[in-house]
Amino acid sequence: MPACWRPCTLAAVLRIAAVLLPAGAAAEAPAGDYLAARAALAAHDHAAAAPIIARALEADPTNPMLLEGAVVAALALGDPDAAAEAATALAEAGIASPPARLATLTRRVRDGDWQGLLFEIEAGRGAGPLLDGLAQGWARLGQGDLPAALAAFDTMARQDGLAAFALTHKALAMAASGDREGAVALLSDLDGRGPARARRSLIALAELLGGLGRQAEAVTLLDETLGRDLDPTLADLRARLAAGEAIPFTVAPDATAGLAEGLYGIAAIAAEGDPLTALLYARAALVLRPSHADAALLAGQALEQLGQPEAARAAYALVDPADPAFLTAEMSRAASLRRSGQGELAAEILQSLARAHPGQPELETTLGDTLRTLSRFAEAEAAYDRAIAAHAEEDGPLWFVHYVRAIARQAQDNWAGAEADLRRALELRPGQPQLLNHLGYSLVERGESLEEALAMIEEAVAAEPRNGAIVDSLGWAFFKLGRYPEAVRELERAAELLPLDPVINDHLGDAYWKVGRLREARFQWRRALSFDPEPTEAERIRRKLEQGLDAVEAAGTEDGQDGAPTPVAEGMQGG
Repeated sequence: MPACWRPCTLAAVLRIAAVLLPAGAAAEAPAGDYLAARAALAAHDHAAAAPIIARALEADPTNPMLLEGAVVAALALGDPDAAAEAATALAEAGIASPPARLATLTRRVRDGDWQGLLFEIEAGRGAGPLLDGLAQGWARLGQGDLPAALAAFDTMARQDGLAAFALTHKALAMAASGDREGAVALLSDLDGRGPARARRSLIALAELLGGLGRQAEAVTLLDETLGRDLDPTLADLRARLAAGEAIPFTVAPDATAGLAEGLYGIAAIAAEGDPLTALLYARAALVLRPSHADAALLAGQALEQLGQPEAARAAYALVDPADPAFLTAEMSRAASLRRSGQGELAAEILQSLARAHPGQPELETTLGDTLRTLSRFAEAEAAYDRAIAAHAEEDGPLWFVHYVRAIARQAQDNWAGAEADLRRALELRPGQPQLLNHLGYSLVERGESLEEALAMIEEAVAAEPRNGAIVDSLGWAFFKLGRYPEAVRELERAAELLPLDPVINDHLGDAYWKVGRLREARFQWRRALSFDPEPTEAERIRRKLEQGLDAVEAAGTEDGQDGAPTPVAEGMQGG
């Protein structure tokens, strides 16, 4: 350890342990705590890691891995005091740690210690050019020195890549100081530059316009930028603007909220590829501003990515029920439950939300999707009906709702309704590959409009030539048309793209049989069985292995694949 370690650090470590260890926990550290701490941190199970690290630190109080682990765990759990105590210990040991510096700066801001914040940055203990630049500007504003704050943002703007952030926050600082006209002018001038048209900046500009009596201009801004496809927060803002309300400025009303906004902005950037960093910055934003709903949502999303669904649901629960974002938070919580195998509970949450918030198309669509995964197809169709009725005419996601309603209708043997929905979806989104494939394959399976169906699937393959499921549909269309050599060609290609898919291997076996390659057909059927097909498919494959395809077809029991192709991948978006 560095020689600069001082006895006072041990006191800091003991304070960390006191904060992190639950009451009554044993002070003696088991021999395996070090490895257990590393494992918990690697799994991002910060709730489990925190008490293990605290015990281990009592036995090894100068261990840098444990100290930084304590910072990360405490930040991830939203505990700024424990994080700052561990950060102090690292600083006293002369160890540079980005998470520790973030923890120190966060507590300085939370406590209103603007001079201490500036001292940390000037002493070279900042958290990086972006956060340091924002912190210097907001710290000056926190001290009541607006000219110095604006000058700090201007200085930051001269650094490569930071201009848009600096000038956006300069505008927010101007608004926080009462210069709404100047803030509107600056934000408007930044149109198209970096985050200036990011969602939060857009909210800020709309709020400022609404506070200046320019509500109609704010509504036009939202409509032209986002259309009518708005999340609940933006939809609520637009409705209040359209009603002529005088809108308060909520994005950054003071210096602490302004720096929370900066932390959230960094978290949003990190979320694109670094969920742990996104989580730490989102938690820091929540320390400064517990009501920051977007930060809570982002923390939840990061925790989902880190494999911590229960912690994610706890983060979503931080959103105040009075906040318009509560609807988004509860939908996210329900989606997390559904992914965790608790679909019935997810459906209950969504049904309760739908009763409390009627006329929300995204909510009704999500409810329909959840009910559909539970095979509650009639209820799902009803939810999709309500979603379609609530959508503005032909707006972005409407095609997707018709698509999933078609799936629910097919599951109820309502082909006429399903076909109408699929064709309507194609009118709204011409050339969409999944739609073309689904409708084309369904027509092939029904033996209807085969040439039209083949053309649809060929168009889908042209759009996504490496999509094995769509290539399989093309091969199966050729099979149904009796064009067996072409079927073999396409199904072999599909099997190369998705070699472990039981349906594709089964289809390829059928095609081999039709061209007289009987040994290869049986090999493909056995291969299909090894990939755990659906029970009905497995039974049909076994009959083909025992009797041959011709005998099974003659008995009238071979009808290819049940129903339509798997239609909607998890996460496929309707926008």
